[in-house]
Amino acid sequence: MNIKAFFPLLVFLLTNQIIIAQTIQPQYQKQVEELVNKPTIQKAFEYIKSIDDQTIKDMIFLTEIPSPSFHEKEKGLAFAELLKKAGADTVWIDEVGNIIGKRKGIKSDKTILVEAHLDTVFPFGTDVKVKQKGDTLFAPGIGDATRSLSVVIALVKTFHEFNIRTEHDIWFAGTVGEEGLGDLKGMKHLLREGAHPLAAHIAIDGGGLEDIVNGGIGSLRYKVMFKGSGGHSYGAFGIGNPHNALAHAITAFVSKADVFTKEGPKTTYSVSVLGGGTSVNSIPYESWMLVDMRSESQEKLKGINQLFLTAMEEGLEKENAIIRSGDALKLKIEKVGDRPSGMADPDSPIIQQTMALAKFLSGNDPVLTSGSTNANIAFSKGIPAVTIGKGGIGGAIHSLGEWWINEDGYLGVQNALLLVLMQGGM
Repeated sequence: MNIKAFFPLLVFLLTNQIIIAQTIQPQYQKQVEELVNKPTIQKAFEYIKSIDDQTIKDMIFLTEIPSPSFHEKEKGLAFAELLKKAGADTVWIDEVGNIIGKRKGIKSDKTILVEAHLDTVFPFGTDVKVKQKGDTLFAPGIGDATRSLSVVIALVKTFHEFNIRTEHDIWFAGTVGEEGLGDLKGMKHLLREGAHPLAAHIAIDGGGLEDIVNGGIGSLRYKVMFKGSGGHSYGAFGIGNPHNALAHAITAFVSKADVFTKEGPKTTYSVSVLGGGTSVNSIPYESWMLVDMRSESQEKLKGINQLFLTAMEEGLEKENAIIRSGDALKLKIEKVGDRPSGMADPDSPIIQQTMALAKFLSGNDPVLTSGSTNANIAFSKGIPAVTIGKGGIGGAIHSLGEWWINEDGYLGVQNALLLVLMQGGM
């Protein structure tokens, strides 16, 4: 594996738990070889290469449209227009802002979802103008996940150019609310109870082709606030101090969580943001924090969640026990994020197909990983799902220095095309 091919994998190694490499079953390797040798696929592969420059232009165009979580409308409308021009049969915007372009299947008895998320972590006012230095494109959000959106557009163009019709309907989508406090809003809506059933979900949001996400790292996120009356630091001394309660709560939680997370599946916790108070000579009227807890195991996530909630009550009780005057402090706990965990069986068809494709196209051994992506929802519900790479190489995601290089980027489109055909039934 050359160093550039290794870089996307290194990013995953730093942030995800690697699962022991699995054997690719021969029948899936044969399936890939037979599909690739079809004349239509050979022509489609050449077509994907021929439109590569336009795919990059689409990526740059979409990157330069700001789209913080909860504010994806402008980019969504632009993406919808690209879907229409690319050849989607119908395009619509659902109730939460997801953009969906449908290619009708021959049987239409099932629906396969192929999607990339519209939102980025960057607030309005961030300079998202794409800048090029040599072979490298720089812009916040260019890799996560605007490159993936351009892959979706290239897929629709390819289907339309060769009038490829699968047995099942294919939904090509740009989804909202994947990042941060967006909390997988778009996918939760698409997979809500009573929604149109999806037979499989292919998320385009990974690194290299060999980096295959088949597990969802679940997370729980809270905003905790201790509230009191506030007052002068000398004149009102003796009233409840929300900062004290917060400190007691953090201390109680960390001591328990430290022991709890030393054994079993990897489970993490972080007190991430703190706030409250008005001046050095004032007892604050509120003290708040944002907390993030994660695990591949839903049971471990439930366990640390209970420790957390108990510790918050302990913090409140300790401070209220020493109040000399005034009313007792109050505690407000708001859940601001809930991403379920789950795992796709390495021997399941969708994962075996993805591994076989990665090996065939990249020449590298596939590596199964766990991450926090839109596929978490499908994983948790037992729906066949996988998160695949977007092609090219990139880095510094979620930073102002985010970059992407078009090194064999077309392979990301070819990989996605084959997986969609294998799942959709060519």
